[in-house]
Order: sequence, then structure tokens, then C-alpha cells
Amino acid sequence: MDLRKQEIAQCLPGEISTWGDGSDRPAIAPQLVFAYEHTSAPLWFDSAAVLGALDKAASAWSECGIRARVVLQTETEAGPRDAIRVQWSQSGSRNNFGLADLGQRTLWLGPGAFLMLQKVNPQAGRVTLQMVISHEMGHFFGLMAHSRRCVDVTSYYSNPQGQSCWIRGGASLPKGVEYRAALPTACDIARCRALNP
Repeated sequence: MDLRKQEIAQCLPGEISTWGDGSDRPAIAPQLVFAYEHTSAPLWFDSAAVLGALDKAASAWSECGIRARVVLQTETEAGPRDAIRVQWSQSGSRNNFGLADLGQRTLWLGPGAFLMLQKVNPQAGRVTLQMVISHEMGHFFGLMAHSRRCVDVTSYYSNPQGQSCWIRGGASLPKGVEYRAALPTACDIARCRALNP
């Protein structure tokens, strides 16, 4: 098993570390429902692909003890009233790939960022979609601070001060390779469990 797979699968003592850019707290509800609306999605993502990514992320995060499920929101069926909306919007995502708006109970996905990625590296689209959904969904489970462990789905590779994330044993972050996991890692889940006993 290579180092990245080991880091994804296990969380060693002392490895949970964040950038300190937020305060973790319990999930916004004891059970979470994510209602997906496909309007304004990029043409190369069909609704089944996005729903599949949402289902994978919800299932993985549910391992921390907060049950989550995904429903399709349509023009005739809006989904549960307390659901977290998952919608495509350039303004809602603030021109990012994704954004978790806990106040509005909305997980925004950014069509413009995915359009740019499609032009530069079309093969990366589905993996990036999974990673973005998993990362933003983690905020609704209570993980507000971003991880300093490069492999965690909740991580940022660097902060505004130019500091870098870290890899077990002091290894260097490979250039041009997406090191971050597409789904929550063992440390992501451990943080979530600690917040939601």
C-alpha cells in the first residue's frame, strides 16, 4: 500500500491538524437530507453522475454517526422542507468550484470553474466533482476548519501566508498530481465523530 492510501485509510495519533481557519461544531442537524437540483449543471454532467457523487459523499460521511441521504429536487417535487439544497450557481459559489452556505442551507456548485477545468483537463471533471462535493458536504457535518493534512478531503494545500499542508513522514507534495482524497479520509471521519458523539 503506498503512502497516500495509508494516509487515507488510517489516522495516527497526533495527525489531526487544521489551519485554524474556522471553529468546528456539531452537524447542523442529527440527520441530513441533501436535495439536488440539476438546473444549470454543465452539459457533460448528467443528473445521475452528480447524484452518484452526492450519494458516495453522503454515505462516506455517514460513517461518523450522522445519517445522510440524497434526494432529487424537481420542479414538481421540492424535497423535504429542512433539506440542504444542492444547486449550480456562479454567484452562489462565488466563482469557486463549490461553497457551503450553512446559513442558507445550500451547497453551491460552480459551473464556471468546472467549465474552465473541462477546457484544461476534461479527464479530471468527475474526480474533481466528487472531491468538491465531499469537501463542501463536510462543512454541514461540522468540520468548519480546513485540514493541514494534504490528503484529507477537507484540506487546503496552502494558506494565504504561504504555508503548506503536510504529508506523513515529511514527504513532498507531488507536483501536478491531485493528492487530496475524493472522499473523507480516516482523519476526516475521526474529526466528525469527535464533534458528533
